[in-house]
Formats: sequence, structure tokens, C-alpha cells
Amino acid sequence: MSLCKERLVHEEKLEAVFSKSNGDTKKSKAVCGVCSRMYRDPKILPCLHTFCADCIRQREPFSARRVNGERRSPEDDTHRRDSGSTILCPECDSEVDLPPSGVDGLTTDHLALDEVFAETLLEDCRVLCDLCSDSDAGKRCEVCGVNLCDFCSQAHRRQKRTSSHSIQSLQELKSQGRLTRPVLCSLHPGQELRLFCEPCDLTVCLECAATFHRDHHCSSAHEVISHHGDRIRDLVVRSLRPRLGRMEESLRHVDTSQEALQARADTLADEIRAFARSYASAVEAHCSSLLRSLEDLRSQRRNQLHLQKAQLQQALSDVRGGVNFAERLLTCGSDTEILSAKGVTMRRLMNLVESGFDPHPTTVAPDNASSICFLPQESAGEVQGFPVVGVIHAKTVDLSKCTIQGEGGERGREGQRGEFTLVCRDSSGEQMGRGGDPVLVSIVHKEKKACSVEAAVVDKGDGSYVVSYTPAEAGLYSVWVCVKAQHVQGSPFVLNVKRKFRCHLGIFHCCSFCSSGGVKEARCGCTGTMPGGFQGCGHGHKGHPGKPHWSCCGSVVEASECVLHNLGSVSPRGHLRTVEL
Repeated sequence: MSLCKERLVHEEKLEAVFSKSNGDTKKSKAVCGVCSRMYRDPKILPCLHTFCADCIRQREPFSARRVNGERRSPEDDTHRRDSGSTILCPECDSEVDLPPSGVDGLTTDHLALDEVFAETLLEDCRVLCDLCSDSDAGKRCEVCGVNLCDFCSQAHRRQKRTSSHSIQSLQELKSQGRLTRPVLCSLHPGQELRLFCEPCDLTVCLECAATFHRDHHCSSAHEVISHHGDRIRDLVVRSLRPRLGRMEESLRHVDTSQEALQARADTLADEIRAFARSYASAVEAHCSSLLRSLEDLRSQRRNQLHLQKAQLQQALSDVRGGVNFAERLLTCGSDTEILSAKGVTMRRLMNLVESGFDPHPTTVAPDNASSICFLPQESAGEVQGFPVVGVIHAKTVDLSKCTIQGEGGERGREGQRGEFTLVCRDSSGEQMGRGGDPVLVSIVHKEKKACSVEAAVVDKGDGSYVVSYTPAEAGLYSVWVCVKAQHVQGSPFVLNVKRKFRCHLGIFHCCSFCSSGGVKEARCGCTGTMPGGFQGCGHGHKGHPGKPHWSCCGSVVEASECVLHNLGSVSPRGHLRTVEL
């Protein structure tokens, strides 16, 4: 039987073993992680993960499947995988490049084949001969990888091509810790890879060394294994093994941190839930307190309304009785009867008139209900140790207690911005503490009714309102300040708007005669005159103020406003001469 036939028989038996082992050897090192079957032609990806060659060919390319806007056919994708492309490793998701020759150009994983060899050897207790399939196999050819009975083993040795193959007992192979098999050349069947070509960095057989690599330096694998093995060992021991330890330690640290994070999150979650329960309890308690306060306030206001109603009913009854009696007396009574009852009737009617109880429907409890409001954003202190918001406000504006603050309510300056503050208070004189009341301010010139000043009202939210204005003309103005369409106490107010501030045109001096150097033509705004008909003033002469004064207007106050416009008989030009001189 030829070697090819022997391998064919061996492959058929492996297929049977694969089918039997599928599903119950998933954790075995001889099983592919993609198809979950024993390796068939295992290939090593650049990320050092091993899969069957067919499983790698079936992977979709990682790059896009459209080229120049056209979709590639499955045949094109298969050709790309075979002629070199990029795929994702099924194990680690690494992006790996296939060699130009495709999947066949990947390195074969002979360790995986050793595992498959071990699995097939140890799978059944009774192993049949791979050649005759009749007798039990007791030996195995390490070169061909077939199990042989005693008869086939002797025939295998007598053949010229297989006479030099190493044949071992199956019992000896099973007793070994790891079952190995020779690595055969894919180009020369039966030839074991025993040499290493340094220029090509490739293991070759004797025939390959004599043909394809005859000009290359080829050494025995046993001679170069120490050098190349030491290089691999050096990378593993000095670089990767310590890094592996650090990474494992880091991974354990991450796991510990994750556990600590989860524990911390669970603890904080419990704290948050406890806080939420406590806070909800405090909010409920605050809500109950607000409702009780509202009920007390409602009862108080209701009692006030009941009392007011009783007073109104009594007053109404008294007035109605007096009016009815008087009208009936005037309508039905004779002159004598009217005059007889005049005295008692007049006294009663006068008492009713002088009582002064004449309420207006709009002024009787005007805001008894609407004055109660809820302020959800206002701080309400603490309840059970938690800050809460929301208060019930029941104050009403007492117009007689409202005040105007600031000089802008009395004095102003032409063309300059002025302002004053309206402070709304309740009946006890306390500031309202909240805004929202309708405030109307009107500023009208007393002489020129058509001249009004626009007023801007800014609600400060605490019961005070800032009113600003800019008068265009000087004069007296009436300022109406109304809250809820009613005048506050003192409204309308009088606003005195003065003209623009006038700077002095002259100089601040002792007398014009001295300051001008004795010039007789020098003039002064004061009434002082020098003897001999001089226009200016002099020390101790008639009309001299007796102290330093402004030459333009005679004012004795240095930091003052010039009143030159009040002196119509004196020319400002003459006063300027004093400055020039």
C-alpha cells in the first residue's frame, strides 16, 4: 500500500473521531475554537491564535466589501482571503493581515497537530490498524502518523520508502506525558524537516536544502535551536513574563477595585435611599404643618368675616328699620302724626348718620381671600434636620403704612436720573417680604399737564419697589403712587425738579478791585461798589459781602451752584471780564 493511500485511510479515521468528539471536547487543546471540532490543518494567525484553515477562509474580510461603489461577489471575497487581506481574530478581535499567498501561507501549528494525535490515540481503548482495518493496532509510525498492527508494521518496514521510519509501541506513546509526531515537509512527503535555512528563516528537509536552498546556509535544527530558542526564551523571561505578572496583578487590582466600587455603590445607594426616606418624611411633616397653618388661617379669617357679617347685618337692620319707619311716617302719617313723632325719629336718624358706619362693597375685606398665597421657593427653615422651602404668606398691604424713601421722591434735577423706593407694609408696619403687588406711578408737571415723565417700576421681590425717572424740564410735579389702584398715604407727592447744575463763570475772590489789580472797569456779581462810581466792589465799601465770594454771582459759598440766571440786570459777559483780567 502506497504512502498516499495510508494517509487517506488515516484521514478517514480522523474524520470519524472528529464527528464523535464534537461537542464533548470543547475545552481540549485539540479542538478549534470556531468549529468546535478537532483541528484540521491548523494555522497560526499573527496574534498567535490557532484555527482550522477552512475556518479562517470563511471569515469575512475586515475591510469594506464595496470597491469603487460596486459590491464584491462572494467569489471575490474568497479570492481576497486567499490572496491576502485583513480579518478579525475570532478569539481576541485583533486586526490581523493574511500573507499574500492567503491562508495557505500561514504557519502550521504542529503543537495542535500533536494534540490531535494524542486525542486520536487516546480516544478509544481499542485502536484498529489504519492499513488493514481488521486487526488491533499495537504500533505507530511516527513519520507517516498511522497506527499499525504487527503484520502491517513488518510490511511497512520492508518497503523501501518507509524502511527508515521510526515505529514505536502504542503503549509507550500512551505512557509518555506528551505525544509528539515528526514534522514532515509539505513539498516532499515522507521527508522530515530537520534543517533550518538562515537567509529564508525557514525549516526545510534534505531535498529542499539540495534544490531550493542549495545556495543558502542551512544548519541542523539541533545546532541552531539553542540560539533561536534562547532568543524566544529571553523575550519571554526578561520582558513578557514580568509584564505578564504585572498585568495579572493589575487585573486583580482592577477586579478588586470593581468589587470595592460595587460595594461602595451599594453602600451609597442604601444611604441615598435612607436619606430619601428621611427627606420625604421631613417634606411630609412640612406639608402637614403648612396645611395646619392654612386651616388655622382660614378659621381665623372665617371668624373675622363672620364677625364682620354680624356687624353688617346689625347695622343693616338698624338702618333699614330707621329708613322704613321714616318713609312710612312721611308717606302715611298726617301732619300732626309726623310732628308728634319728629323728635324721636330725628334723634334715631341722626344717631344712624353720626355712627359713621358707611362701608363700600369694594373696601369690605378687599383681599381677605386673595391675600393668602403660597410661596414655594421661599426658605422655611429646617424640619427634622433638613432644609425645606415653601411658606404661606398672609400679609395684606396697608396703604396707610406704606412709605416713600429716597431724596428722589422730593427733589430732582433736569435731565438727570432720579429714583425713590416704595416700601409696602402690612397693618403692623412690617415690610411685606414679598412682591407682586400692582404698583402704578404717574409723574405729571403741575403747570404743563401735557408734560409727563415716564416712570419705571422694578419689583425687588421683598415688598419694596424702586421707581426711577428722568425729567426733561424743571418745575413742580405731582407724583401719584398707587397700589392696587389706591393711593398710598401722602399721595400725590410734590416733586421739585431744578434746572441743570450751573457752574460758576467767575472766580472766587475777596473783591474785584484787588483781584483785577485796581482796574476800575472790573465788575462783580455782588452789589458792592467802590467810591467814585467804580463798578466793582472793594473791602469795607457799600454792599461788600464781608467775605470771599464768586465774582459772577456774588455767592459766598465756594462749593455751590451759580445763580447767575436770577440776576437779569448783570451781564454774564461783564463777569467774565473779571476772570480774564
